[in-house]
Amino acid sequence: MGRKKTEEPPPSDPTGWILDNEFAHFVLMHSNEIKYMCMLGYTFLHGSKLFQKIDPKAPFVYRFINMIFACTGGGTLVPILINAIPVNLGQDSYPIAIFISYLIHSYFPILREVLALSPIFKASVTVLYETFRAYVVTKLTLAAAAAIPPSEFSFPIFGPIFCGAIAGCGGAFLPLNKGLDPIKDGLEPPMFSAFVGAAFFHLFTQLATDVIDVKSKGKVIVAFWFITYAFYKNGYFDAVLKPTPPKATPTKKNN
Repeated sequence: MGRKKTEEPPPSDPTGWILDNEFAHFVLMHSNEIKYMCMLGYTFLHGSKLFQKIDPKAPFVYRFINMIFACTGGGTLVPILINAIPVNLGQDSYPIAIFISYLIHSYFPILREVLALSPIFKASVTVLYETFRAYVVTKLTLAAAAAIPPSEFSFPIFGPIFCGAIAGCGGAFLPLNKGLDPIKDGLEPPMFSAFVGAAFFHLFTQLATDVIDVKSKGKVIVAFWFITYAFYKNGYFDAVLKPTPPKATPTKKNN
């Protein structure tokens, strides 16, 4: 009888802590419930920005199409560039979430006021928004890396990064008659964070080949970057570190 082969211990993962926490479980959206919740937060926050600018008396078609462009701008342009199906055509849950957010903004506009006045509510929606935006950026960066053949190097470098950056801009460039006006005064915060996140994720997944589950870890890091940068730009950290002191009530003097 031959000797039984001893089982080799599983390889150690020094970066396993990136995935072994509740934050990673949430931002990776392993369940459909989390995914749809983040999708609804994503479309709701886009709608809150859009409905502040658009004429409330405009026709339904005009407002709804603008809502679609605002939510799926990057997910429309990038698939066209890499000869794929736009997300608003290939994913049925997306138009449903957009329509639900449209109804909320149309018939319950008070929620926009709550979003503007409540830092806790806005921070919660921001987490949902940035989590789903990280999902969009990383997914389309991977799709572009798979669709674009390498030229000068062993893997395409700039194409996937540009596609990922566009994916994170939302509807900044749609409709196309906007031209380059969205970047006339420089990159807006979502554009900058999307470019940095796409560049990091693409280079990390291509170069860190010895990292176990590199794509999932890259997604967690990008989501963490998006959320922390959005909190910084919105002043949430200052509100926590430097809370507004309560106003002193004047005391009446006794005669």
